[in-house]
Amino acid sequence: MPVINFSYKDLVGLMGKDVSQEEILKQIPLIGSDIGDNVAGTDAMSVEFFPNRPDMYSVEGIARGMRAFLGIKPGLQTYTVGDSDITAVVDPSVREVRPCFLCAAVFNVRINDEALRSMMELQEKLHITVGRKRSKVAIGIHDLDKVTPPFTYHAVDPHSIRFVPLAKTEEMDLAEILEKHEKGKAYAHLLDGYTKYPIITDATNRVLSFPPIINGALTAVTTQTANLFIDVTGFDWKAVETCLNVVVTSLAERGGQICRVNMQGIDISDPPRLDPVRRTVSLSDCNRFIGIPLAGEQAVTALRRMGMDGSCEGDKLTAVIPAYRADIMHDVDIYEDVSIGYGFEKYGRRDRPLDQTFGALLPETAFGENVKDILVGLGYTELTTLTLSNQREEFEISGLPAVETVNVTNPITEDHTCLRAYLMPSLMRILRHNKHRDLPQQIFEVGFVVRDQKTVLHLCALKAASKTPFTEAKSFTESVLRELGTDYAFQSCNYPTFIPGRGALITVGGQQLGFFGEVAPKVITDFEMTHPILMLELDLSSLIAARTGKLI
Repeated sequence: MPVINFSYKDLVGLMGKDVSQEEILKQIPLIGSDIGDNVAGTDAMSVEFFPNRPDMYSVEGIARGMRAFLGIKPGLQTYTVGDSDITAVVDPSVREVRPCFLCAAVFNVRINDEALRSMMELQEKLHITVGRKRSKVAIGIHDLDKVTPPFTYHAVDPHSIRFVPLAKTEEMDLAEILEKHEKGKAYAHLLDGYTKYPIITDATNRVLSFPPIINGALTAVTTQTANLFIDVTGFDWKAVETCLNVVVTSLAERGGQICRVNMQGIDISDPPRLDPVRRTVSLSDCNRFIGIPLAGEQAVTALRRMGMDGSCEGDKLTAVIPAYRADIMHDVDIYEDVSIGYGFEKYGRRDRPLDQTFGALLPETAFGENVKDILVGLGYTELTTLTLSNQREEFEISGLPAVETVNVTNPITEDHTCLRAYLMPSLMRILRHNKHRDLPQQIFEVGFVVRDQKTVLHLCALKAASKTPFTEAKSFTESVLRELGTDYAFQSCNYPTFIPGRGALITVGGQQLGFFGEVAPKVITDFEMTHPILMLELDLSSLIAARTGKLI
């Protein structure tokens, strides 16, 4: 979870009320944070918030949330958005590189050391979380007074423009920044494959930012800065707008006046758009979800403690959600906020059970562990492979009987198109990747396959060696079944998986539970191997059911 560092004095100053540090440390965890090792009496504090609350990634956001939660100023926090004469142009050249671009201006921000530190930390936390390490979203915060609108967001040749990047004193072109600058080297992979790079320039062609890599030193923000220009670029319009709203509202908590920027070249109206969103849910469903029969007035009060407004008519509970709350995506998110706003401490506590209880492994798990010990004792090495497979290797190449599979919609690769129905193909792939290793190779897996849309526990063991006669396969299988204490019988098997006459079915109580034998040369060569292989595959779930008379 993101760790937010801040000053206690700065926090209470932003809250507008002197709240004791002990009370803050007591209440912050109730809205979804971890206070870690904070010690009352020290000014430096740090808390961790869940990734679903990017609006809490700054001391300004925490102060806003605590004001509502502690009843200092409950309800929806509104921000006035003014107009400006600033224009930003989005050139069509960026559509193939980094298409999303939104910006805003914030005037008359009171920036001291704490504010500057908070601003930079918020920017970086958003980069890491919402921005997926800048691959999805990148944010730039600039001193507006050092540049001249209108601004242009366009793509240029890497060698066509030079500027001084942040934390440097010498000019570099865009290609040099990717090669020499610390941030350039860290994020150069985000521009791999592109012949042109995105850049933001002002009316005199001075560079504000080279997203998603680095801002220009020209617009570096200091404690002397009062007016800010914020740009957000990326590939997801919702994520870009969320980050813009979070940043500008945090700056507004420092006294800043948010202003729109006239955007040209995109279909979105001039940002930032801070109008709240309304969502209506069923109060009875909410109560059933949280387990407490709240009246409509109580639910509204709970929402106001969470920084929202609300109303309730009959069974219809309406929440008025601020634009910076990106985590409200479903009705259950409203239920969760009602629950938090009501107060977890009010839920009461149930008496602890008087009976002493002990945990234990499920019978299937315990049996599987016993099987693993047997195979290890027989000299085999345990593996764990992917549950995903493909129909070609599961049935066509392996020669095993085809069964209905659970298929993957829109698979990423042709190797992962379904859930496996057997373990044998997965282990054959392992042998294929290790065919350059010394022989013999003896491997096994106790894992789940999917049959009839149910997970079933199987055992599969393979041995690749210079010779793998059927007598060895039979002796190995009998050793495993004998150690399991199972009465069994063998029948002839005509699967194409095996050399004719060198494969057998395993039956227990008249039910077919597995097979073993010498793998056919065609199967071996189709899996791109050259050495003989013996195999055993056994349905452990059905074996347990046959032994106990109970279905697993």
